[in-house]
Amino acid sequence: MKLKRRDILVVAGTIALAAGIIPGIVLNSPSKDFPQGSPGPEVTVVIRSGEYGSSIASKLSSQGVIKNSSTFLSLIAKDSRGMAITPGAHRLQTHLPALQALNQLLDKNRNSGSFEVKEASTYQDVIKGLKAIGVDSTKKVSVIPYLPNPYGSLEGQLFPAIYSFAPKTPINDAISTMAEKFQTEVASTNLLQGYLKYSAYEVLTIASMVQIEGDPTDYSKVARVIYNRLKIGMPLQLNSTVQYAANLRGRIALSRNATKIQSPYNTYLHVGLPPTPISNPSTLAIAASLKPADGNWLYFITVAPHDTRFTNEFATFQSWTTLYNKNLAAGRFR
Repeated sequence: MKLKRRDILVVAGTIALAAGIIPGIVLNSPSKDFPQGSPGPEVTVVIRSGEYGSSIASKLSSQGVIKNSSTFLSLIAKDSRGMAITPGAHRLQTHLPALQALNQLLDKNRNSGSFEVKEASTYQDVIKGLKAIGVDSTKKVSVIPYLPNPYGSLEGQLFPAIYSFAPKTPINDAISTMAEKFQTEVASTNLLQGYLKYSAYEVLTIASMVQIEGDPTDYSKVARVIYNRLKIGMPLQLNSTVQYAANLRGRIALSRNATKIQSPYNTYLHVGLPPTPISNPSTLAIAASLKPADGNWLYFITVAPHDTRFTNEFATFQSWTTLYNKNLAAGRFR
């Protein structure tokens, strides 16, 4: 049967009403996202280790950061950055579009649980820093070092990187995370193979000194000086080891009295390596210590910032020491 024009209009109107649409009127469904440009006051959203996806979305929604958890879930399903959300106490604005909420979650400056293990830092530096961000330090650290040593020391085995921890994270868990990162990252350096007669732990100890004593461009040369001195039984006479023992790290100059301090870390008094590493070295310093530059140098000195010189002549070294002292007095190392 052929429908008349009036019948077609009636049928079309019936379908529209059944779908919830009134002809000539556009009905907008409620938005599942907050609008741009109207954020509310900040709240603190705590993300704990192992929390992902729906758990994070639910927290954001319940604390008013986002309007709808499903919108956030749809976003991170498409945006791979969602996998980079880290634990911690995140300061977030409320009433945010899902994308802006994600951006704030990824902003480490908004995460009070963000913590950096710096290159050349020590174990005690790390412990002090973790306590400052609120980890639970009521129990002792019982992490077993990846590289065993007679002292059970974790010095040098906490990998330099940025980490994030939720408030009250047990300090043992935090240290475990750093130690596991070290184990993973040093695999690419072949550290476990050691170098010549030196074990992996001895190479790590050398790398910890190289990290402090030289610029990255000079790491392999500094490593060679250390190996050359060890080979002939010459004291290493490195300021960095004495500074570690006397808690004088960061000082440019070292007094004559400091070189007389009674400590196994005083390489002016004791021949050979210090008993443990003295810092957390970078993979660059480790790699340089596994593949030192070729050279017969026995002496090196930084006469000015980024000007480190190497020689096997003591007289030349003495003349450079005079230049160093002149530059130090002139304030060039400030």
